Amino acid sequence: MLLQTAVSATAAAHPLVGTLASYVWLVPLLPLLGFVINGVASLFPAYIAGPTDPSQDAEAGHMHPGDAGYGHPPVAPFYARLSTVVGPLVVALSFLLTLGILAAWLAASPAAPYIQTYGAWMPAGDMRIDWAFQVDQLAITMMLVITGIGTLIHIFSIGYMRGDPGYSRYFAYLNLFIFFMLVLVLGASYPVMFVGWEGVGLCSYLLISFWYSDEVNANAGKKAFIMNRVGDFGFLVAMFLMFANFGALDFAGVDAAVLSAGQGSAVITVICLFLFLGCAGKSAQMPLYLWLPDAMAGPTPVSALIHAATMVTAGVYLVARSSMLFALAPAASLLVALIGALTAFLAATVGLKQWDIKKVLAYSTISQLGYMFVAVGVGAYTAGVFHLVTHAFFKALLFLGAGSVIWALHAAYHHTHREDDAQDMRNMGALRHRMRWTWVLMWVATLAIAGIPFFSGFFSKDQVLESVAARALGSPIAEVSLLGLPGSGVLWFIYALSLASAFLTAVYMTRLMIYTFHGPSRVGAAEEPQVREAPWVMTLPLLVLGVLSAFGGWLNLPELFPMGRLHVLDAWLEPVVGAARDRLSGVDIHLSHNTELALVAAAVAAAVLGMLVAKVFVKPEVLVPKAQAARSRGFGGVLERAYSVDQGVDRVLIRPTVTFSRKLLWRGLDNGLIDGLLVNGSAVVARGFAWAGSRVQSGNVGSYAWIFVAGALVVLGVLTFR
Repeated sequence: MLLQTAVSATAAAHPLVGTLASYVWLVPLLPLLGFVINGVASLFPAYIAGPTDPSQDAEAGHMHPGDAGYGHPPVAPFYARLSTVVGPLVVALSFLLTLGILAAWLAASPAAPYIQTYGAWMPAGDMRIDWAFQVDQLAITMMLVITGIGTLIHIFSIGYMRGDPGYSRYFAYLNLFIFFMLVLVLGASYPVMFVGWEGVGLCSYLLISFWYSDEVNANAGKKAFIMNRVGDFGFLVAMFLMFANFGALDFAGVDAAVLSAGQGSAVITVICLFLFLGCAGKSAQMPLYLWLPDAMAGPTPVSALIHAATMVTAGVYLVARSSMLFALAPAASLLVALIGALTAFLAATVGLKQWDIKKVLAYSTISQLGYMFVAVGVGAYTAGVFHLVTHAFFKALLFLGAGSVIWALHAAYHHTHREDDAQDMRNMGALRHRMRWTWVLMWVATLAIAGIPFFSGFFSKDQVLESVAARALGSPIAEVSLLGLPGSGVLWFIYALSLASAFLTAVYMTRLMIYTFHGPSRVGAAEEPQVREAPWVMTLPLLVLGVLSAFGGWLNLPELFPMGRLHVLDAWLEPVVGAARDRLSGVDIHLSHNTELALVAAAVAAAVLGMLVAKVFVKPEVLVPKAQAARSRGFGGVLERAYSVDQGVDRVLIRPTVTFSRKLLWRGLDNGLIDGLLVNGSAVVARGFAWAGSRVQSGNVGSYAWIFVAGALVVLGVLTFR
């Protein structure tokens, strides 16, 4: 056995003992093993240049610009081929093991979570923190998303990263990312979760700045790392407050302790606000969202992994896992929903005028995360997790589809030795003729994210909007006030913002598809014949994600549909979040059939109207390539610059801080006081004493005699006249 499992007395009698669930430790251990193997492989050259025969240049599209041997078929030595197998395989095995754990859970139907303790971590006085994993319905759901989507992204990466000198290092980082995310969702306590929380922050830094020789990429990684530290401060303070007030940090202990505090407790409210500060950093919510658009500097599969299956969903998971805390702090929950709605709307407006295809999807992720926080903020925890799952399907598909487009354009531009931006939509157009699979599948994802019936996003987004309206019509959260405003009014404002965001989502996603795949070609006459569909190792994951994006909504159909009364995901997550949902939202909230139809109709109308508006106002035939495009002016320029928030932060916060640090702390305190007065000043004083001493110790006996006489006279004078 690689691990000695010390199962508690309670867990020893658990129905899952002796099943595949007993091997849950293997789920994160397998990606960690992949990290070690690929890490060793990264010490050796991943690729060497192929033959210099120009006739074989057609294979150049498999390499990244700037790589050694780019333009010639790369030759993969043993270690690169090892990474090709090990990288995806370990994640696929984790996914299969997770499926086995799911089957074991369904067969046993346990009434309580299964907790495995592997040893004491921090036993100190009254505090005892164990290394323990907790398996329950929420953890299994997240494990399936992480390992399932992660496997597809690893497979796609084989084709996308082929020829990169850091090929093995890339898979090592990717495996480590999966490991830490699994630790995050499996941890049975907040400190164990925090280990995974910090780990995914580290891996995001490593992957965003993967091509670190480019200063822009390195700065993007540092920006993500630093901004996430701000959120992590909130998480740490929340844990300190939990232990100080409840004497516990494990989920079960905290949930049991908070029930005695009562609803609306000031302590619980403060804890929830600090927890949400951590969520805002990790899940890119206002005001800590600025790092996510810059995270596009990394390889495109990394963007898919961060946005769809791992890091940015950690905040939503934290709120769902802490549902009992938030249920007892309705004011904090309402604030979570409000910030989510504001973030969703703000990011959606910025997405309207972005030209970089990955930047559009980045702001889309920020907006969709806002939807998830709206759901968990109003106590609709299942709706939030449901949208998390469907979003993983269609957002992974959109990013990987964008990766296929970028891959194809890179290859075409290299063939003609043209230096152009392969990510700018102004350099695309009419790609549906050359990349039919990618075109069809990205339209599936677009219809899903826009909320068109009956794609996956329609069902999950409708449940979010319906939940907000239901709470506004009558619930405990509608009875609280926020900054003097009645909760019901705030909830209706949240609903209006969310509906407007749905409309804008349909607009900017349809705009993306029209500019990329429709209208006239702006690729270039010489380059267009070289554009081709990506190889099957990249297209096959898109097909799987296309099926999930189309039919993933069947996981939780509404009651309007014949099978909706099964409430598959609702029933599945009920034991984890049901009690908290009822406390925050009320148990007697039932919308009438006509009201539910009206809400669905409003959501569908917003989606359809958004697509029609884009179809009417987006004119690809008048668009010119990026090199010929004029700078946007007016409100369009404001949106293109993302409201100049980055520039504002630079002027208001960063530059004054740098100036203060340079002039006062460095020149004034460090150079002036410490180095100048204390260090150099003490040296001057010491040199002065040394100089005086050197004058006295001249070696002249006559001088010594006169000094002796003078000293004797001084002593006699003192004794005589005292």
